[in-house]
Amino acid sequence: MVRLKDIAARASVSVMTVSKVLRDAPDISAATKTRIRALAQQMGYVPDSLAQGLRTRTTKLFGLVISAMTNPIFARVVMAIEERAHELGYQVILSHTLNIPEREDAAVRRLISRRVDGLFISPVYRLGSQAPIYQELQRCGIPTIILGHSAAFCSQFVNVETDDLQASYAAAQHLLQLGHKRIAFFAGPQVSPSAQERFEGYRRALREADLEVDDKLVFNAGNTIEEGEKAALQFLNEGTRATAVQAVNDLVAIGAATILLNRGIKIPEDLSIIGFGNVLMSEYFRVPLTTVRQPKFRLGVAATNSMLKLLRGERPESKRLPAEIVVRASTAAPSTARRAPKNPVEKTEIKTL
Repeated sequence: MVRLKDIAARASVSVMTVSKVLRDAPDISAATKTRIRALAQQMGYVPDSLAQGLRTRTTKLFGLVISAMTNPIFARVVMAIEERAHELGYQVILSHTLNIPEREDAAVRRLISRRVDGLFISPVYRLGSQAPIYQELQRCGIPTIILGHSAAFCSQFVNVETDDLQASYAAAQHLLQLGHKRIAFFAGPQVSPSAQERFEGYRRALREADLEVDDKLVFNAGNTIEEGEKAALQFLNEGTRATAVQAVNDLVAIGAATILLNRGIKIPEDLSIIGFGNVLMSEYFRVPLTTVRQPKFRLGVAATNSMLKLLRGERPESKRLPAEIVVRASTAAPSTARRAPKNPVEKTEIKTL
């Protein structure tokens, strides 16, 4: 390993001079800095980040805690955070919770033990008003940004989120304006604030259109493609005669649409469907999916900008970013000559996926 004294010997200067150059001290000439930095690079010098951290009391590390990278919503958010962190000389340590509270606790504690300079956390949502790990995190004083909606147990931290209520309201309005009157909703987990907002946006649009919110048109669908498939089977068995489906997210919409298409239901000729998120596969699905474009990269940028303010000792405001509808081939006006979709078989057996 190349040391400062090795560079000093080659440059015929003192170790102190090399140290000052690498710290960009103002009392060293530009010519000397250029010469020594070029020599350090030529010799393959790599700074000792641990030693630097001891001097500056920083680690140049950020912790990032999300459910899983298999969730396509996180790909752009993580990219934005990592890109900005790289520009600032920070390294990002990624941890997955798999939406398990115990894994979240362990991930946060490990990052605290690594003395990270800041934490970005997509919480494991729960119904309780308190979560000990978040109280512990507050006592540690580590700057923390919540990626997603605030909840009672993490309300003490700054957050960045999508305006899910308004975006879901706009999605339902899109279907209503096309002429749909019976719109089913495939809902997400009740503990999720974003899922709650998306359901409320749907309900608000129906109420403003003087349409009753029919509980028979609401199906628990979770977050995944598999759960969307299961919800679609239940939807078919119920015989709702809905002409459109609004899904809590794109994965649920894609899972549901796959089942519907495989059962001979044409989209959008027999049934319109709209998702939420605008994940990559939504554009390239068998029937390109009308959806809500979630500002994923901008969420990551906003989170990093808020983190920088926290590191400077400021208290930034939480951010709520708008989203917009992307209209593709999966939605169309219902035809008066068109029958609402029926289950093409007597009863579809619903398997646990």
